[in-house]
Amino acid sequence: MFSKAFRKAGEFATSTANAIARRNLVSSGGGVSTETADVVVIGAGVVGLAVAQEFALKGRDVLVVEAASTFGTGTSSRNSEVIHAGIYYPPQSLKAVLCVRGRELLYKYCSDRGIPHKQLGKLIVATRVSEISKLEQILKRGIENGVEDLRMAEGSLAMEMEPELHCVKALLSPSSGIVDSHAFMLSLVGEAENFGTTISYNTVVIGGQVEDNSLHLQVSESKNLENHAGESTTQPQLVIIPKIVINSAGLSALHLAKRFQGLNHRFIPASYFARGCYFTLSNTKSPFSHLIYPIPEDGGLGVHVTLDLNGQVKFGPDVEWIDDVDDISSFLNRLDYSVNSDRSSRFYPEIRKYFPNLRDGSLEPGYSGIRPKLSGRGQLAADFVIQGENIHGIPGLVNLFGIESPGLTSSLAIAEYIVSKFAG
Repeated sequence: MFSKAFRKAGEFATSTANAIARRNLVSSGGGVSTETADVVVIGAGVVGLAVAQEFALKGRDVLVVEAASTFGTGTSSRNSEVIHAGIYYPPQSLKAVLCVRGRELLYKYCSDRGIPHKQLGKLIVATRVSEISKLEQILKRGIENGVEDLRMAEGSLAMEMEPELHCVKALLSPSSGIVDSHAFMLSLVGEAENFGTTISYNTVVIGGQVEDNSLHLQVSESKNLENHAGESTTQPQLVIIPKIVINSAGLSALHLAKRFQGLNHRFIPASYFARGCYFTLSNTKSPFSHLIYPIPEDGGLGVHVTLDLNGQVKFGPDVEWIDDVDDISSFLNRLDYSVNSDRSSRFYPEIRKYFPNLRDGSLEPGYSGIRPKLSGRGQLAADFVIQGENIHGIPGLVNLFGIESPGLTSSLAIAEYIVSKFAG
């Protein structure tokens, strides 16, 4: 991949040879070549791509390193594709601030570039009188977060808007919507590359070491990790010394940070993984025109109704906590995304709380996603963590931890925040 010296080490693919060829090769003399770089973004998910594009627009020379064979194969492509308004999150939290700002940026970005999206609006519904107080708390929080178009509706009005809906009260969020996440990421790739960014696929950052007051990244070809199991290590084929490192590795961001020798582990939070399954509604015209969300549950926002841009209805995600994800599996996204059809038995009663006419046998397994969480079962939802040298003391390193929902909505705002705060 990475120039002549790197091809000697691992005979990497031509794409990455071109990626590093523009940079200054420095001989390390120890059998592993060393490259210098300006900005390295680890991970080509939607947030990594947004950050790369923002740095590139500012004139920085950007290299994106991605373990998969293409962009957005992890959490970025396995979610509800919802544009969130910014309602649920604690006031002044990163999730609240970046979601509200990100929603504005995302709608404008998509409108300006013709990226498929639709501002459908969302109804958050109380299906029992006992849930109304929680709905009122959500309204209060949304207003505190600067979501100005929220309004409460009596159940009768909400059911007039959505005849198949059952609820006693609902909160309408007109600014919620949906987006074609693949088209959005494809646009980010194109714009980043047009401004000089190079993306090196099939390439894994397997660790790093702080030397001479900078982080030296240890890089390997993805296929070299395929035969390594669990926590086992492999030798790097290249060392890259960037001025700025953005650890936007998503599901593997925390595992990777633990492999940065010189980074104090007290700055690395505990990690949790939650799989969420989606089921689709078979052979039926969509019963709803809005997104429908129940009151949030432990670990997520509840089994909700989302529509894609083709009008297909999907229900999900549920929450299934996953234990014992090892380093290599997280690096290579070698995780179980299967959807067991038996899980539908848990979906029917939850969905029928607000969609009582759901017919038996109408749910079909769809897809699943895995969320990188910083809070576990029964714990309060954690905020995004974006930490730079001011926190951990390592020059140039920016760690992004727990970038789950509303990461897609917040992506452009996260990029704006990082470049304004850490570009140097």
